[in-house]
Amino acid sequence: MSRSTLDHPFAEPLAPGQVLEVAPGIRWIRMPLPFALDHINLWALDDGDGRVALVDTGLGNDATKELWEVLLAGPLAGLTVSRLIATHFHPDHMGLAGWLSRRLDVDLTASVREWLFGRMLWLEESEEFNDNQVRYYRRMGFDAEQLDGVRSRGNTYRARIDVMPVRVLGIRNGDEMTIGGRIWRMIEGGGHSPEHACLYCEEAGVLISGDQVLPRISPIVGVWPQQPEAEPLGLFLDALARLRHLPADTLVLPSHGLPFRGLHARVDQLTAHHVERLEKTQGACARPASAVQVLRALFTRELDAHQLGFATGETLAHLHHLMRQGSVVREMGEDGIWWFRRA
Repeated sequence: MSRSTLDHPFAEPLAPGQVLEVAPGIRWIRMPLPFALDHINLWALDDGDGRVALVDTGLGNDATKELWEVLLAGPLAGLTVSRLIATHFHPDHMGLAGWLSRRLDVDLTASVREWLFGRMLWLEESEEFNDNQVRYYRRMGFDAEQLDGVRSRGNTYRARIDVMPVRVLGIRNGDEMTIGGRIWRMIEGGGHSPEHACLYCEEAGVLISGDQVLPRISPIVGVWPQQPEAEPLGLFLDALARLRHLPADTLVLPSHGLPFRGLHARVDQLTAHHVERLEKTQGACARPASAVQVLRALFTRELDAHQLGFATGETLAHLHHLMRQGSVVREMGEDGIWWFRRA
């Protein structure tokens, strides 16, 4: 996907612990991540009278806590945090929600489904959870060694959350929050997570897009063991279409990558990307194929165990979308594996 049509008003990323104003009353914070995707962008919104609203938290680890202490003693010193908002439940966004809520004496604001899903996963310690994971990936075509890895890793989400808040201030699609005298409207995303919250301020011409729209990579749209029959790609494409109704010159503040303008162009690029992926997926089903076999047509590079899990979820999202369209059918083999083929 060409990204030459996007305008990046800030050419360089921030260093961890730094703060930069990207628009009046809107500051950019960057936190490190110990993954190939090595950072997350957080946002601080001026709420007037020495107050600030924070959007997203970073991963639930000691390194991120230390950087928050630096920020609270430095660029954010003397400010009262009036709101703590999370765009969605993923650990880089909600990992320190409980810790910051206690540290700053402020409740978490998030969509209820995101909070519930995150809290459910954080509390989950049962062997049944692992059994379900193994059952799911066996049906996708994982071999015995890969399934052993799935079981030994267990609940990786729980390990990346410090503590999950026991309560939430729920927001839903269309809800408005007044922050610093300006109205921010929640626009529900879809496909990447259950009830992703994008935040749009018409007066400022700014969209905090979370992971729904990213400038360089396509957000993960996957099917996971907890909802094995989900069809998230349709939800994702519908959400992109809704966001395309916003002005083309909207300043987009993504969770990963640099702030940019060119929302319509990026929505079109992401849509075209998935159309291409659907064509490749259907082509890989010319003969009966497992999800892992179809995956090899979409991801040609070598994948580690972490990446293989994500790639399997994404592959299944495309297969389920084609099944809903009637282009692909699925049959359970005697080997306990789902086999997909063209209709």
